[in-house]
Amino acid sequence: MRVLVVEDEQAMAESLTWGLEAEGYVVDVADNGPAGLWQARETPHDVIILDVMLPGLDGYQVCRRLREQGLWTPILMLTAMDEDLDHAEGLDSGADDYLAKPFSYPVLLAHLRALTRRGLAARPAVLTAAGLALDPANRTVTRDGTRLDLSSRETAVLEHLLRRRGQVVSKAELLDHCWDTAFDGGPAVVEVHMHRLRRKLDPTGARPVITTLRGQGYLIHGDTP
Repeated sequence: MRVLVVEDEQAMAESLTWGLEAEGYVVDVADNGPAGLWQARETPHDVIILDVMLPGLDGYQVCRRLREQGLWTPILMLTAMDEDLDHAEGLDSGADDYLAKPFSYPVLLAHLRALTRRGLAARPAVLTAAGLALDPANRTVTRDGTRLDLSSRETAVLEHLLRRRGQVVSKAELLDHCWDTAFDGGPAVVEVHMHRLRRKLDPTGARPVITTLRGQGYLIHGDTP
């Protein structure tokens, strides 16, 4: 199994290399953000260990750029900053897991095993389709670069449809995922919110994002650019 370690502290990089090679991993090392970005693009890896504080580009920037370019190699982010906001920023930038320094090797190896079990499925930090971009971290939605003013419920509905892009989503499924269990209304409420959402996504109606399949549900096409 091949691992890319992006770490600028020489002692830490050497320690990681020694420990991982002892466990049978093949290890590549980069000591700055741009070099790590280049190696991640050029050589297939099973997992990337990415430090946050790097020269050139920090770990958050490296992670975002890899995800924006469609590279879904699992990323374990390392940092000496064990603050909740740092943890959140790492995950929101597209990292799959987070480990604060100092750590023990058994814990590091367990994290790596868990990550490599997940495979390379696409896990974008920002959901996109038809010029739309929805950022779940800050709940913002844009279309063709223009920010849209959506309600929290409209954002929730759109997020669910984008996560199921290419699949038909029924009204019942939207009710289950976007309304709480105390809601006692029926499917008609979905139609009302969908009508409002469509008007905001495309006021002219010329470029519909959401397709209605009568008797089945709603669809955002998976091949939409």
